[in-house]
Amino acid sequence: MPQQNAPTPHVLVVDDEPDLRTLYELTLLREGYRVDAAGTLAEAWHLLEQAKFDAVITDMRLPDGLGLELLQRMGAQQRAERCVVMTAYGSAENAVDALKAGAFDYLTKPVDLKQFRTVVAAAIAETATPERGRPAAGPRSAVPERTQGGSALQRLVGDSAAMRGVKERIGKVARSMAPVLVRGESGTGKELVARAIHACSHRAEGPFIAVNCSAIPETLLEAEFFGARKGSYTGASADREGYFQAARGGTLFLDEIGDLPLPMQSKLLRAIQERSVRALGSTQEEAVDVRIVSATHKDLGADVQAGRFRQDLFYRLNVIEIVVPPLRERREDLPQLCEALLARIAQEAGMSAPRLSEQVLRQLQAHPLPGNVRELENLLHRALALSDGSQLQVDLAPCAAPAAAPAESAAPAGAPAVVPNDLQAYLDQQEREILVKALRETNFNRTAAAQRLGLSLRQIRYRIARLAIATPGSDEADEPTVT
Repeated sequence: MPQQNAPTPHVLVVDDEPDLRTLYELTLLREGYRVDAAGTLAEAWHLLEQAKFDAVITDMRLPDGLGLELLQRMGAQQRAERCVVMTAYGSAENAVDALKAGAFDYLTKPVDLKQFRTVVAAAIAETATPERGRPAAGPRSAVPERTQGGSALQRLVGDSAAMRGVKERIGKVARSMAPVLVRGESGTGKELVARAIHACSHRAEGPFIAVNCSAIPETLLEAEFFGARKGSYTGASADREGYFQAARGGTLFLDEIGDLPLPMQSKLLRAIQERSVRALGSTQEEAVDVRIVSATHKDLGADVQAGRFRQDLFYRLNVIEIVVPPLRERREDLPQLCEALLARIAQEAGMSAPRLSEQVLRQLQAHPLPGNVRELENLLHRALALSDGSQLQVDLAPCAAPAAAPAESAAPAGAPAVVPNDLQAYLDQQEREILVKALRETNFNRTAAAQRLGLSLRQIRYRIARLAIATPGSDEADEPTVT
C-alpha cells in the first residue's frame, strides 16, 4: 500500500483481454494506486509519451506486437519505470528473453493475484529508490549509495579492472528479479558476490538463505528444498519448511548448483518457473516469492552437452552471468586484500593487525595461489598465529603439496615425539597425508572417506580445500561453503 503523504504510485497495465485488464485494474485500485490501461502497443506507447509511471505491467503477446518491443523501446530511451512482463503458462523462453531485455520481473498466466500485488509493489519500490541498484552517472556508478549494499560491496576488495567490472555488474543486476549465475574458481568469493547482489537489491531487508547443494544427501534434497509435512518420511515428527519457504521475500543462493542430481534438477526447474513448491507429503502447492542466485565452479555448458545438467534449467538460471576472476588475474589487488584480511583476522583474534613487509608482498605476488582468496586467507591465518612481532612473515612452503615424509621420521612406539620447527606446517602435513590415504582407499569417495575418519561431509570438504588436495574429476576444484 502507498504510504500516507507520499505521491500515489501510477501504474500502466497493458493487456488485450478486457476481462483480465479490468481484473488487474481493480486489484491495483484496491491497493491505492492510480491506474491507466491499454490494449495495444500503440496505445501503451501513447500513454507513456504523455506521462511518467512508477511501473508498467504488460502482456507478452499483443495484437500489434510483443510486450518485449515495449520493454526494448523503454530501455532505449532510458526510462525509469520498472517493467513486469506477463507470459503464458509454460513459456519459459519468453520469460528468459524478457529478463535478459531488462524486465524487472515476470508473471506466469493465469496470474496469482497475491503474487501480482507483491511483484508490482516491489517494482514500484525499485523505481522510487534508484540508488539501490541503478548506476548513476560517473566513474563510481557501480556502487549503490545504500548502506547495506555499500557494505557488501566493500567486502569485495580490489580496484583492479576485473573487480570493477564485477561490482558494476552487481549494481546493474541487483535492480531486477532476473536469476543470476555466478561462475568462478574455488575460493574466489562467489558467495560474497551473491550476498552483494542481495544487499544492493530491493530484497535487502528480506532473508538471504545460502544452500550448499553438494552437501545435502540426495534422499533429503526434496524435503530440504521444499519442506515436508509431519509423517511424510521416517523421522518427520513435525511440519518443517524448506529453503524456498525460508527465503520468502529474499534471496535463495544455490551454491554448487552443478552438483544437483538430474531428478532434483527437474523439480527445481518447475519451482523456479511456477513460483510455487509442494512440500513433501502435501497435496497443495504454495506460492513462494524468492530470487534465485546460483553459483558453480564447473563449466555447466559442457555438463549440458554431456547430459549431466538439464539444458532448460541452465538457461533458466543463466539469465545473467557474473564471472568472478581468479586471483592470478588481479594480482594488483593483493596489497588491499592482505590488508583487509589481516584486519579481520586480527580483530577476530583480539589483537592489532601486523604489517606486511614489501618483501613478503613480493613473495605473495610471485606465489601461484591456486586456492585464490581462500588460500591467501589461510596463509595469513597461519602467519598471524605464528607471528612474534609487529611485522608479519609468511612461510609459503607449506602451501605447496608436501613431499612424502621419510620413513625414519616416524617415531617407534613409546619414543619421544620429534619437536618440529613449524608446528602448524607439520600438523598440516600429517593431516594431509591421512586425508589423501583415506581418499585413495575409498576411490576418492568423499562421503565414504568422511565416514571412515569420523567427519561430516562439510568438514572433509573444508579440509580438502584448505590443504589444497587435488582430487580426480569435479572434486579437483571443489569449493565448500561454510554458512
